[in-house]
Amino acid sequence: MMRVQKSNAAWLASLPEAERRAFLDSLSENALAAMPWLWELWANPAHQLAPQGGWQVWVIMGGRGAGKTRAGAEWVRTRIEGSTPLARGAARRVALLGETIDQVRDVMVEGESGLLACCPEDRRPEFRRSLNKLVWPNGAEAAIYSAANPEALRGPQFDCAWSDELAKWRLCREAWDMLQFCLRLGDDPRQIVTTTPRDNPVLDEILAHPGTVVTKGGTEANLANLAPNFLEVLRSRYEGTSLGRQELDGEIVRETKGALWSREMIETGRVGESPALDRIVVAVDPQVSAGKGSDECGILVVGLTSGARAGESRAWVLADRTCQPRSVSDWALEAASAYEEFQADRLVAEVNQGGNMVESVIRQIDPNIAFRAVRATEGKRLRAEPVAALYEQGRVHHVGSFAKLEDQMVQFTGRDKAAKSPDRLDALVWAVTDLIVSEAPAWRPGVRQL
Repeated sequence: MMRVQKSNAAWLASLPEAERRAFLDSLSENALAAMPWLWELWANPAHQLAPQGGWQVWVIMGGRGAGKTRAGAEWVRTRIEGSTPLARGAARRVALLGETIDQVRDVMVEGESGLLACCPEDRRPEFRRSLNKLVWPNGAEAAIYSAANPEALRGPQFDCAWSDELAKWRLCREAWDMLQFCLRLGDDPRQIVTTTPRDNPVLDEILAHPGTVVTKGGTEANLANLAPNFLEVLRSRYEGTSLGRQELDGEIVRETKGALWSREMIETGRVGESPALDRIVVAVDPQVSAGKGSDECGILVVGLTSGARAGESRAWVLADRTCQPRSVSDWALEAASAYEEFQADRLVAEVNQGGNMVESVIRQIDPNIAFRAVRATEGKRLRAEPVAALYEQGRVHHVGSFAKLEDQMVQFTGRDKAAKSPDRLDALVWAVTDLIVSEAPAWRPGVRQL
């Protein structure tokens, strides 16, 4: 969850009434009349105000209702307006680019947070709908374009651009590239991108460019301007899901092509609580080193409901207690704590790296733990495939959400030898293997129980 910074208006509203009245009484009539149009007063400084510096692209990534559109419209306004209604601003020719012409009109221009709504009357542009153009009193113009028609961007030139919801453009690569060739006017052409984050290679390239600055805000950051209970209702349904992380928290939820798991597989099996369980295991992918720079120690708690017939048993992921150990005994303490908390039947740990030391460390914490050592004899992908197959069959359920574990799952292909070890995923595979895969010996490639 993101930290929410207060706007200047929120600070003013938080003052004691006497102080607030004294401040407002000290302002002139012109100053009071200007207050509704002073974006610096109302904006959330964490993600709605342009960063300082000589950047070329400003990307605002946020959840639904986070105020991205208003921030984009206000930034375009600051670029166009001068000190008076007829004075020139920094920009004279602006491109407004959205997924379709209708979406640009309905959201970026005529929407409740669009350009027409955020401009005071004496500086408000005229919208010439038949020409798909806005014209300001000072002569500046903004033209509307659809990302679905990149070829329309051959010819025009601009000194400013606003691209909205770029991550979902169907022809994202073509439209973005064509726009870059158009930004050739003025001494300092700049552009803003307002988008709900999605796993998109073009967006990744923009974010990685040295001329890009990024601000982020979740839906909660703009709570004061949303309908009562809006966020509460959505969080009750989507909290922790991949859709909720993307649409409410403003995260890029990635999924790697060729990964053994997909978001859909995980979401299909997500539940709010588990039934009565027949067995529970704590699985550990232990670390033989600890301290700063060491890998995490994967620790997963998974339960089992046994089916009446073969092939009906199900696994229930209950908790992710993965930790960054400061000493070798830290992971053992965390694993033993989870074992006790969930009244587990067994602790399963891989011993490829630590050998007998793994069990020895566990025994020092609690000599009564039911311990099983397992040793991997083949690669991670071979061991993970039977577990992924169980997800496909709908036989593994996540009780709640486990964002970091799920990110590892949907990015794991098992083919990148240089990739960092997915410690949480390793622990998950050991747990489900112990509970279900071990029921069918033919499904146990690359694993030897000791």
